[in-house]
Amino acid sequence: MDEFASIRHWTSGRQSESWQRERGVRLGIGDDAALVDPAAPIAGVASPYEYIMAMDTMVETVHFNEVTMTYEDIGYKALASNVSDIAAMGGMPLQALVSVSVPRQVGPEQMRRLYDGLYACAEQYGVAVIGGDTTSSPQHLVVAVTVTGAVEAGKALRRSGAKPGDAVVLTGPVGKSAAGLHFLLAQHERGADRLAGERAAHLVQAHRRPSPSVRAGRLLLARGTCHSLNDVSDGLASEAWEIAEASGLAVSLFERQLPRSGSMAAYAGAAGIDPLEWMLYGGEDYVLLGTMEYGDAAAAQAAFHAEGLPFYIIGETSAGEPAVELIRATDRGELRQPLAKRGYNHFEQ
Repeated sequence: MDEFASIRHWTSGRQSESWQRERGVRLGIGDDAALVDPAAPIAGVASPYEYIMAMDTMVETVHFNEVTMTYEDIGYKALASNVSDIAAMGGMPLQALVSVSVPRQVGPEQMRRLYDGLYACAEQYGVAVIGGDTTSSPQHLVVAVTVTGAVEAGKALRRSGAKPGDAVVLTGPVGKSAAGLHFLLAQHERGADRLAGERAAHLVQAHRRPSPSVRAGRLLLARGTCHSLNDVSDGLASEAWEIAEASGLAVSLFERQLPRSGSMAAYAGAAGIDPLEWMLYGGEDYVLLGTMEYGDAAAAQAAFHAEGLPFYIIGETSAGEPAVELIRATDRGELRQPLAKRGYNHFEQ
C-alpha cells in the first residue's frame, strides 16, 4: 500500500465535510494543504477571538511501547495531550494536523488502529483532523500532532499571570497516570496478578486514555478571577515551578489538601512507593493547575461540583523569589519542605 492509499485507508470516511465546516474547515485532507476560515463563528467562543496553537510528539520507547499502550491508545493520547494544552489556555480545540513516521514492522492495519484511537479522541473533543504528513522511519514509530484552538481575544490564561495572595487550585487528582504506568511495567516484568489488575484498571486507563480538562478551563476563564493556568503533563511540582518562575512569586502547596486517588494510594502502598512521588513528579495526568483570587475559590469549587467536576484548593501564592514548597502537618507543627524543580525532562533522562 503506497503513501496515498495508506492515508485514505487511515482517514477516509471518518469526519463529514459538513461536520468539519462547523469547525471552520474549508478544505481538509486531500490537497497540498488545508484551508481554514479564520473568521468562522465558533460555538461557545465569543468573537473576537484569538487562535491557539500547540504541538506534541510521541516517540516509541520514549512515550510508549508494546507493553504500555495499544495502537488505539497511542493515537488517542497523541491528540489528547495537545487538547490539554489548549485547555490550559482556557480555549476550545478546533483542528488537528497529524504526522506519522512509520517503521517497516508497523503495518497498515496497525496504523488504522492508531487512527481509530485518534479519531475517537477527535470526536469526543470536537476536533477536525485536516491533514498532516506521512514518512517512513528507520526504527521507531513517531506520532506528531499539531492542534489549533480558539479563545476570546485578550483572555487567554497564561502561566505568567499569578498574583501574590492567590489560591492555588487543581481540577483533578494527580499521580494516577504514573501509577498506571508503574503497574503496566511491573506486570510485564513479574507477571499478572488478576486481583491487582482489576484494582489497577482505572489507573491503567488514566495512563492510556487521559481526559483533557477542556470544560474546566472554560469555566475558569469565564469566572474572570483565574490569573494563571497550566496543565499537569510533567508533574505537579514541575508545573508549579513553571507558574512560580513565569509569574515571579512563591507557591506553597498544602500536603493535606492534595487530592489522592484511593486506588492510587492503595497501589502505591502495595508497591512500597510513597504516593507523593507519583503525585508531585509523575506527570501525564492532564488536569489543570492554576491560581485565582482567593475570595472566589470556594465559589468556584461549588460551581465545579454543581457540574459534577472535581476542584481542589491546594495552596497559596506569596511575594518573593520564585520557589515551590510543600507544607506538611506534623506533631510539632508545620514542616516546610522545598520541592525540587523536578519532573519529566527529555534531556535529563
